[in-house]
Amino acid sequence: MRSLKPLQLRRLLLRCVSTSSSPTLQTLIPFSSTKPTHQIPNTSHFLSLPHFSLPKSFSSSSSPPPLDESQLAQSISSHLLHHQPDSSSDPLSVAQSLQSTFPHVNPTPSLLLSVLNLSAEAGRTVLGFNHWLIQNPNFHHTDDTLSYFVDYFGRRKDFKAAHDVILSAPRDVAGPKTLAASIDRLVRAGRPAQAVSFFEKMEEDYGLKRDKAALRLVVEKLCENGFASNAEKMVKGLVNEFFPDEYVCDLLIKGWCVDGKLEEARRLAGEMYRGGFEIGTSAFNAILDCVCKLCRKKDPFRLHSEAEQILVDMDFHGVPRKVETFNVLITNLCKIRKTDDALNLFHRMGEWGCSPNETTFLELIRSLYQAARVGEGDEMIDRMKSAGFGEALDKKAYFGFLKILCGIERIDHALSVFKKMKEDGCEPGVKSYDLLMGKLYAHNRADRATALFNEAQKKGVPVTHKTYQVDPKYLKKPKAKKENTRETLPEKMARKRRRLKQIRLSFVKKPKKGMRRAY
Repeated sequence: MRSLKPLQLRRLLLRCVSTSSSPTLQTLIPFSSTKPTHQIPNTSHFLSLPHFSLPKSFSSSSSPPPLDESQLAQSISSHLLHHQPDSSSDPLSVAQSLQSTFPHVNPTPSLLLSVLNLSAEAGRTVLGFNHWLIQNPNFHHTDDTLSYFVDYFGRRKDFKAAHDVILSAPRDVAGPKTLAASIDRLVRAGRPAQAVSFFEKMEEDYGLKRDKAALRLVVEKLCENGFASNAEKMVKGLVNEFFPDEYVCDLLIKGWCVDGKLEEARRLAGEMYRGGFEIGTSAFNAILDCVCKLCRKKDPFRLHSEAEQILVDMDFHGVPRKVETFNVLITNLCKIRKTDDALNLFHRMGEWGCSPNETTFLELIRSLYQAARVGEGDEMIDRMKSAGFGEALDKKAYFGFLKILCGIERIDHALSVFKKMKEDGCEPGVKSYDLLMGKLYAHNRADRATALFNEAQKKGVPVTHKTYQVDPKYLKKPKAKKENTRETLPEKMARKRRRLKQIRLSFVKKPKKGMRRAY
């Protein structure tokens, strides 16, 4: 084979190197601007070219950056929502699809909770997500993670799926949080009998321990939602296994009061006294609240006398009044617009050794604003801050004040409270801006509403353009223009007669006060 000349060899190598954009290789090629000679160059360095390593862009493909946990949760949620819960998407197929799509993911409890919060419409497809988690060797169910699944399916009232999830975990994993989530969702779904049955069978079915703390939990959830009859029947049925204490009895009284059955609460209180139990302040507060609600509903004028009778009973039995007792009275007085009586009670709290808390201040501020006593409401806000309860003035509290002020058409004062809200470090949200902009547009103050919209846009608050309607009473009425019509002769003569009559009567001498005829 004919050997290449040095110039041809150099051109061939340069052509090969120019196809790749590697500056490292180009620097290794000898290049001279002078005319080459016919001597055979030393090609030892060309033979060593294959031994140099290529850059990373050629040697290996760059791997994509790892996803953030929120982005990963969004991706898994989208995958779950894509699988509609039908007969073809059974849990096993969903788990296999997740494994093929996310093969190198190490699930964490926070990731699990984020996925469940984003997948509200996924339904039973989440069972496949649970199967995928169980198959992952780096994931192990805990009491917290089980409670997340139980709470998710409980919101959908799919308690069969929640039962399957608990059974899929080892028997010793379920604990107090799983029990609390199960009972809470059953009771809130209006299934008190099923909640009682869950407590009776939970040790056999799920390995959950039946003790007095679990009994208290079930009774508390039943009574908070007004199922006092089921709770009392359950306590009496288990009296030989768990003898009730004063706390359980107080819960039962509170349950009857939440249900609005005052006579049943009094009956149970009498049974407690005959059985040697003492009724606590929380039970008396529940009875007092029930009495006030019934009076507000039937006869508000009897509220003072009926509430005073309950307070006398408390003093008779030696039960001290606490700040919660005063909060019950102040709240009910404010709801029937007895703001002055509520303020008098507020100033007398110290006589019983009680100091107001954040609930007391918030109720009084709302009542003062509702009564259009905006100056006193502002003073109460300052007093609340000086008392050390400024942290309770959060975004939710300020939004409640804004709703009240806008409802009574005090938009200017609402803007001043809005300014105070921002000064206190509470960043307004979409609801606050929409409320104020809607009311400003209704008052035909478009310039101020536009300024608020621009302010929200600068702060990154996702407000949107809407169509607002101006209140007709704030619309500027156009002035009626007088028509320049020529006065007719009869109108001119009538005007002259009226003027002459006025002049003629102005010269008539009026009688003095004492000379007037008495009728």
